[in-house]
Amino acid sequence: MKKNLFGTDGVRAVAGHYPLDPPTISRLGQALVGLLESKGLGTRLLIGRDTRESGPWMERALARGVRVAGGEAVSAGIIPTSAVSYLTKTHGFSAGAVISASHNPFEDNGIKVFSPLGVKIPDEWELEIESAVLEGRGRLPGREEDVEVDGALAGDYVDYVSGRVRPAAGAAGLKVVVDCANGASSLLAPRILKALGFEVETINASPDGRNINAGCGSLHPEGLAARVRETGAAIGIAYDGDADRALWVDGDGRLLSGDHTLFVQALHMKETGRLRTNEVVATSMSNMGLERAFEERGISLVRAKVGDKYVHEEMVARGANLGGEQSGHTIFLDDLPTGDGLLTSLRMLEVMAERGATLASLVQGMTEFPQTLVNVRVRRKPDFSELPEVMAAVDVVRSHVGRDGRIDLRYSGTEPLARIMVEARDRATVESCATLVAEAVRRRIGEK
Repeated sequence: MKKNLFGTDGVRAVAGHYPLDPPTISRLGQALVGLLESKGLGTRLLIGRDTRESGPWMERALARGVRVAGGEAVSAGIIPTSAVSYLTKTHGFSAGAVISASHNPFEDNGIKVFSPLGVKIPDEWELEIESAVLEGRGRLPGREEDVEVDGALAGDYVDYVSGRVRPAAGAAGLKVVVDCANGASSLLAPRILKALGFEVETINASPDGRNINAGCGSLHPEGLAARVRETGAAIGIAYDGDADRALWVDGDGRLLSGDHTLFVQALHMKETGRLRTNEVVATSMSNMGLERAFEERGISLVRAKVGDKYVHEEMVARGANLGGEQSGHTIFLDDLPTGDGLLTSLRMLEVMAERGATLASLVQGMTEFPQTLVNVRVRRKPDFSELPEVMAAVDVVRSHVGRDGRIDLRYSGTEPLARIMVEARDRATVESCATLVAEAVRRRIGEK
């Protein structure tokens, strides 16, 4: 059954507009409590949020619905998404909710829901909540009230994440530049890194409600790269708005992706006996260069659907303990059930410090295939199989690139976009193939 409110990463829209208007948000809170009661899970909800100006009123609206339904709402305040995952599981909450639109601009916001185990709720639960929300009628009783922030929760998360790595003697010699995207990592990331002995320079860590992700962070790392070159830092770290992903700049100012994270971590974990299986889970977006590099080292790359929720599900099914996305979500399943940008940073710094190696040297064994991602704004999202012209273009591309390339065509789960990703051995082939498919999509369903 097709979902109407939930996308690949929760409910996401322009804040204040349906389905993120106050009445609908409150009904979502009501529906969540009803779902939890039907599962016998209790009705105590933890709420966390990023730095968007819409976050406080959305938190009040969600808590209102929870309270009307007889539940309890507790706030962790401004905190990374993964912290809500961890705290929900360890502090006895029935569910966790994160108010964030991740890497989107400040006008957008969203709601992600975690189960008592700290994992994003399954599609079936989302459909049950949707059904209850869409059937809602009339005015909600009660009124919006501020949600009391439990200040100890963030400290518990910081202690846990910091304790998962082995601080090395080499930490004091590593200079790190951190781009917090004016988001949820702005206070905690510098605090954690400095406490572990790293020399830290922080940029874009002054959120004002509107500057989250604005020309900074994981989507816009150019300024970070320039600062790394200027300061001679060993590494640059770029988070997104809710700090569940991390991307890198090496000491030469080169931008690196989540694929590089998986490469470095898989090899280190295998050599130290911590890679539970010889399988690492990624998605259809991960570069073929990663797949080939793993093949040479006896590691299999397993591809799941795009979305860290689906990566997690595949990891559990296979017993794997490392997985992630090219976009920067990395899951260390022995530590946390969801992507955590801060933990991933500590893991990368741990490898660098233990080996006395630069990031550039650690990724040398992986050669990326040229890749491009073209986004086409669409007015509707029919199944691509219903668009013969588009499928014909895809078939032409597949025939042309053969085993030395691939194409992935999908819709964004959070925006009105068709995403065309093409990889091949040379850049000219990549660009021409992506253009061919993008033009076919524009002709059929492109935004007028």
